Amino acid sequence: MNKSLITNVIAAGLVATGLVLDAPFREPVLATGLFALAGGVTNWLAIHMLFEKVPGLYGSGVITARFEDFKVGINTLVMDQFFSKENLDRFFNEMVSENDNHKLDFQDVIDETDLSGTYDGLVSTIMESSFGSMLGMFGGVEALTPLKEPFIVKMKKSLNELAHSDSFQSSVREKLTSTSVSQDIHLQIEHVVKSRLEELTPKMVKDIIQAMIRQHLGWLVVWGGVFGGLIGLVTSQLPL
Repeated sequence: MNKSLITNVIAAGLVATGLVLDAPFREPVLATGLFALAGGVTNWLAIHMLFEKVPGLYGSGVITARFEDFKVGINTLVMDQFFSKENLDRFFNEMVSENDNHKLDFQDVIDETDLSGTYDGLVSTIMESSFGSMLGMFGGVEALTPLKEPFIVKMKKSLNELAHSDSFQSSVREKLTSTSVSQDIHLQIEHVVKSRLEELTPKMVKDIIQAMIRQHLGWLVVWGGVFGGLIGLVTSQLPL
């Protein structure tokens, strides 16, 4: 269900209805529809501008523009928490004790990994953009709180798929079985991770983030329409 579209269609319907009604209903219905449409369309445009570059509108396309920052953050997360020296030692011991068909199981490590910092970085990027003040009108950082859990779940799922892919398992197995676990191993795995991250394009980063949070940001359009409509209704009742 496209909440943004439904909200704006209802608001436009109120505008159309207000245009054909006679007094005393014409003014309140028309004002409600116009204010609701203004609030809904404005918030829809703000969400659209997070992901897409709009010519002439400074600050639009912030997610794509900052994709290098996201890649650096993911690399730091993976290497500092996921592939720490301690974890590599444990993985190596597990590897040498099993046969070649055994897959390294990173599930427990991924489940225990704290992704709050990555989420906070995403929120910080959004709030520091030109949309921070607009989001402030709808609760600021608190308005984005419902995104945290879906973001963490999606990120852990993506990390799990990466860690258990055949290519990644083969790379880790080859490195761990040919060299002792040391600083050199850590650097080699870091190179593998960076190589995979280098395959990401701005569009891929935008699609990943967009899939995780766009449906939740759609509520900004809904509430923009609701509050805009209420303001319009109240305004229509004020004496001139």
